[in-house]
Amino acid sequence: MRLENKVILVTGGTSGIGRAIVERCVAEGARVVINGIDRPAGEALVRSLGADRAVLSIADLGEATAPARVVAEAIAAFGRVDGIVNNAAWIGRSAIDTTSAETFDRMMAVNLRAPMLLIQAAIGSLRAHRGSVLNIGSINAYCGEATLLDYSLSKGGLMTLSRNLANALANDGVRVNHLNIGWVLTEREYHHQVELGQPKDWHEHIPKAYAPSGRILRPEEVATAAVYWLGDESRPVSGSVLELEQYPIIGRNPVKS
Repeated sequence: MRLENKVILVTGGTSGIGRAIVERCVAEGARVVINGIDRPAGEALVRSLGADRAVLSIADLGEATAPARVVAEAIAAFGRVDGIVNNAAWIGRSAIDTTSAETFDRMMAVNLRAPMLLIQAAIGSLRAHRGSVLNIGSINAYCGEATLLDYSLSKGGLMTLSRNLANALANDGVRVNHLNIGWVLTEREYHHQVELGQPKDWHEHIPKAYAPSGRILRPEEVATAAVYWLGDESRPVSGSVLELEQYPIIGRNPVKS
């Protein structure tokens, strides 16, 4: 039990990567506060895990007051917060010709402001229990795709937040680490690609340029990595930015056949 007796708050925890992290944390002995906006999915997940192991906190993190409410609900339920996984994200598509102030503000509110405010609201408990924060980023933080302008900007900011707070909180024993994740086969991604015109078995025919292994990442693989950074096995490491991808992000030269 690598997370025994720890209380972990996971945002965006009702589906995809967040759900996989929730399930793995509980399997490793943690009690989990699941934040999300899908109440039916969240309630079903709590039932499957057990009310003694998980509670649901429905909140739209784009609202400025939501992070403090979520942390308050976590402490009310379990008395403490030992770890935060900032996984929730809005992945709206935008480009320089299509973005707007409203799109930019919404993206930053959910993807960047909310993680900062969640950590701020929980900082007392994190300091008291030598807690760990894991921010779930994206390889798009390094420059991103043309149609993911605002999203890429938000993930670049999140990476800087991780490094800044790792430095600022080092003497408090609070660790902040960061995963920049590549292409993951979530339900949302599967259906999005079908909506874009891809065949229903698109995920079984990924070009080698995108997935040298022949497939893209699974949520469960991200969850396995998350447990290490949330638990004490990774102590005292802080400020690490790790790419979960199948090839080097910087200086990549695809293998020529």
